Amino acid sequence: MLDLGSIDRSDDRPPYRQIADILREHIRQGQLPPGEQLPSEAELIEYYGVARMTVREAIRELRGEGLVVAMHGKGVFVRSAPPVRRLASDRFARRHRKEGKAAFLAEAETAGHTPSVDQIRVTNEMVSPEVAERLKITRRDRVIVRSRRYLADGQPVEVATSYIPEKIAKGTPIAEVDTGPGGIYARIEDAGHQLAHFTEEVSARMPTPEERKVLDIGAGIPVMTLVRTAYDTDDVPVEVCDTVKVARAYVLEYDVPAM
Repeated sequence: MLDLGSIDRSDDRPPYRQIADILREHIRQGQLPPGEQLPSEAELIEYYGVARMTVREAIRELRGEGLVVAMHGKGVFVRSAPPVRRLASDRFARRHRKEGKAAFLAEAETAGHTPSVDQIRVTNEMVSPEVAERLKITRRDRVIVRSRRYLADGQPVEVATSYIPEKIAKGTPIAEVDTGPGGIYARIEDAGHQLAHFTEEVSARMPTPEERKVLDIGAGIPVMTLVRTAYDTDDVPVEVCDTVKVARAYVLEYDVPAM
């Protein structure tokens, strides 16, 4: 068995926390790589000379952090980390749309991952107060709502919901499941709204039970929320996109000029 050090009875930290700290450090250093099975409960009990509950508390702490996953009847394994994708400021550059690539496709390919999208749902709905305010439309206006899940190398990394004013999207591929090459933004520009700039609001929180299920993540794994508003050259909001991202799957990178 891997050398897992020892616990210090004089340490202020309880034994279960010391064990969790040791295992966590081995995971972070790659000595327990993704997919690797942790020593069994019985092995850890014998190795550290502690009670069964102490070992279970240590494993529970690691599971809560999303570092390990228990497979019934098989044991506890180091969770495979999702692919990390760096989101650069130019991910919405027009050149990507001219190449027929939506933002996610361009981002994932740049990072060396294979992108895919599923669970696509398109509806025509009444606008919510928050979205109406962002789009500068009235509560009586309707929007085309596009929700979908994005995957990198087959692993869920985000879910996104876009709201596009009906007057822009109705009768266009935006209202269809397949928007065509270049995605939503290419179709918005086809409709005569050349994109000029975007605003983004980023925050972090713990996921809802439904988000955990859709993104296939543990209870202890946080998510980032990114709400983006797209504007055309007349400074008219043309889309609001509400995205929930697996926090450890992304690095957000912004190039901010010093004015």
